[in-house]
Amino acid sequence: MPADKLTTLEIRSAEQERMIEELSGQIAEQWKTIDALQRKLDALTMRFLSLEEQTAPEVPVTKPPHW
Repeated sequence: MPADKLTTLEIRSAEQERMIEELSGQIAEQWKTIDALQRKLDALTMRFLSLEEQTAPEVPVTKPPHW
């Protein structure tokens, strides 16, 4: 029986190691995706701000006519 237990533990250990490697790969891929999305968001934010500056003229602060 001890040899069977050892074999079972070795099998479980190997399966867990494989699963950890697989999950690590998935996390790395997700990190790349998140990083790319963050760069796109930053670029879109900068583009939006520059367009907003170009199209929104300065509104002068004046008193209403009844003052």
